[in-house]
Amino acid sequence: MNCIIIDDEQTARMALKKLCEKTGSVKVLSEFENPADALSFIQNTDLDFIFLDIHMPELTGAEFVKSVSELPDVIMTTTDTSFALEAFEYNVIDYLVKPITMPRFLKALDKLKTKKSNSAEEVKADSIFVNINSRLVKLNFDDIQVIEAKGDYVQIKTEDKKHTVHITLKKIEEKLPGSVFLKVHRSYIINLNKIVDIEDNSILIAEEIIPISRGNKETLLSKLNML
Repeated sequence: MNCIIIDDEQTARMALKKLCEKTGSVKVLSEFENPADALSFIQNTDLDFIFLDIHMPELTGAEFVKSVSELPDVIMTTTDTSFALEAFEYNVIDYLVKPITMPRFLKALDKLKTKKSNSAEEVKADSIFVNINSRLVKLNFDDIQVIEAKGDYVQIKTEDKKHTVHITLKKIEEKLPGSVFLKVHRSYIINLNKIVDIEDNSILIAEEIIPISRGNKETLLSKLNML
C-alpha cells in the first residue's frame, strides 16, 4: 500500500517511516511538514492512505480534512488523547497516539484493510445504480467510458449519453472495480477497456483526450496488456 506522512516533527515522521518499513507492505512515497505542501502531491498521486498529524502550526490536520473534499483514507496521529472523539468525526480510519507501538500500528492497518476489503466486495456486480433526477438509473460498467469530477458532482460518460450525478469522485471510485476502472487524474476515472491511444501524458477515449498525472501513469501502464 502507498502512503505519505504529514507531520511537522521530523522525529515523528522518521518513527512512522520505520514502522512502515517493518511491515514490508507499506511504502512511504513522500513526507511533508504541513498539509498545504502535500496537497498537490495527493491530487496527482495514487495513494491508499495518509498519515496525518492533528497538531500542526500553520494548518491543523482537522482543518485540512474539513477543507479538502477529495482525500485518500486518513490515519490521524497526535500526542493528545483528548482529540480522539473529534478525529473520528472526520470519518478517519484510526487515531494513533504517539509514541506509536507496533501492535497499535498494525491494528490501524488492519482497520484500513478491512475497509478496503468491504469496498471491494461491494463492486463484484457488473453494473451500478445512480440517482438521476430522483430516478435510479442502471449503468453497466462496460458502457461507462469516462467519469469526470465537476465539484460536488460527477459526469458519467457513456457512448451516447452524459449523466450528471450528485456524488464525489472519491465515493464513486469506491464502488467501481479496480480491475476495470482507474483514477488517472484528480478529476478523471477511466474505463481501461475503452482506451484507444496513450501519448505522453494524455489518453484518448472515444474522441476525448484525458490528462494523466505523472504519478498515475506508471500504475496505468502496469495494468495494461502490452507487447
